Amino acid sequence: MPLLGFLNRRQRFLDPGLLRDRELELVQPSRTHAQDFLRAVEHPDCIADPECAVSADALALFLDNHPRGIERPDPRRGRPGSYRFWMRLHPQAVSTPGGGSRMIDPPVPVAGTISLRVSDDENTRRYYGHVGYLVFPPARGNHYAERSLRLLLPLARRHGMRELWITTNPENVPSRRTCERLGCDYVDTVDVPPGHPLFERGERRKCRFRLGLA
Repeated sequence: MPLLGFLNRRQRFLDPGLLRDRELELVQPSRTHAQDFLRAVEHPDCIADPECAVSADALALFLDNHPRGIERPDPRRGRPGSYRFWMRLHPQAVSTPGGGSRMIDPPVPVAGTISLRVSDDENTRRYYGHVGYLVFPPARGNHYAERSLRLLLPLARRHGMRELWITTNPENVPSRRTCERLGCDYVDTVDVPPGHPLFERGERRKCRFRLGLA
């Protein structure tokens, strides 16, 4: 059954189950993994990136307001219901000379974040997209955004979603390549209208990609 507009405020969010691909696991935000998250954003390569700036107080407030990373829909503010996950990294086995193996720790315990917005309203399809992701600098180059999004496809289908719209800034080449590897179709590039929250953040245009889920 297709989803229309926003999730009802009483809509039941689903248990996503185990979401893991080798060393990558998507976990729902919680205090269990909060220290790992803070260790990741405090990595020297993250400190210079304003997108990674999260204080311990801000993280605690987020966890209080969004248990399990779930954001309830608020149509008055144009906010759809959404799930947010952290990209947790496990130690990985690597081969050693002589046919053995050893475990190596990842550069950071959390590679980034990814969210799934469960809505088919125009604001989501045209500007925000159904999926938002951020991979922290020390973990880039491993296709974690692509792999995380693939892990979320069954959850999107369980919500009756038939397609996902992903939007990127035109200059964001890595994000566009992620869409291409996923098999998305490029649809168009649209202007962000003045007064829109994205416009107020300095974003002027959005490339729109569509991924069919049939």
